Amino acid sequence: MSQSREVKRRIRSVENTRQITRTMEMVATSKLKRATDRVRAATPYGSALEEMVESLYNPALAEQYPILRRPEQAARAVVILLTSNRGLAGGFNVNLIRKARALLEQLRAQGTDVELHVAGKKGIAFFRFQGEPMAVQRTDISDRPSPEEADSLVREPLRRFEKGEIDAVWVVASEFRSAMSTPPVARKLLPIEPQGDRVDPDNFILSPSGDEILSRILPLYVRNLVFRGLVENAAAEQSARRTAMKNATDNAADMLESLRRTYNRARQAQITQEIAEIVGGAAAFE
Repeated sequence: MSQSREVKRRIRSVENTRQITRTMEMVATSKLKRATDRVRAATPYGSALEEMVESLYNPALAEQYPILRRPEQAARAVVILLTSNRGLAGGFNVNLIRKARALLEQLRAQGTDVELHVAGKKGIAFFRFQGEPMAVQRTDISDRPSPEEADSLVREPLRRFEKGEIDAVWVVASEFRSAMSTPPVARKLLPIEPQGDRVDPDNFILSPSGDEILSRILPLYVRNLVFRGLVENAAAEQSARRTAMKNATDNAADMLESLRRTYNRARQAQITQEIAEIVGGAAAFE
């Protein structure tokens, strides 16, 4: 009898857990839809801006605009790691932290002095436990990141890069390719590395002046890369949480099936024992 009660108690506990994980899965699915919409909305503008800035790069502009300088060797670098403030997202934060640690080891092996900036409670907790010094610790980045939050993350590293105090800036975040593919990546924000064919600036008609345009676009380009990283990271977090909660719900269902079989066997054994006791008692009076 005590075994049946214990199994029944476990069944109720697992049913409550399954209800919670199922609800969290539905919430994550709803948030993922909105986050995916934000990724799609930010991609065309960011891609066009990135293509234009990289195609316009040339050494003459690098001498005029400090943001375009390209040090021969990176003596000092800043690594910005984006993680989440909450758990229950499977391996989302673990993979980001692993990617950041690999980048730190790679840069330090090259003789680069690395400064770590971490956004998100999970990343902060890990590196604090590891004893890794963090120059910046941020826990105020929301699930719906804004351009202002991106600017606050990169404003100081950008200023220091222009003044020559640091030589490179990296961002570690998830790349949102699809709901099923969100690998962690390390993107180099600075220095800007041109890709593909360069466009001759003399072929453009600029209004206002080219100096005014570039002085505004170049910092915007860097901030937009960080903003896209935040938006994709938020979408990847919801995708990972939805998958984790779905797996937990499925596991709870499997556990319930096993527990119910165990409960039925225990009840059958108890009934058989009671019948045997009744028959035995009746036989004793004959």
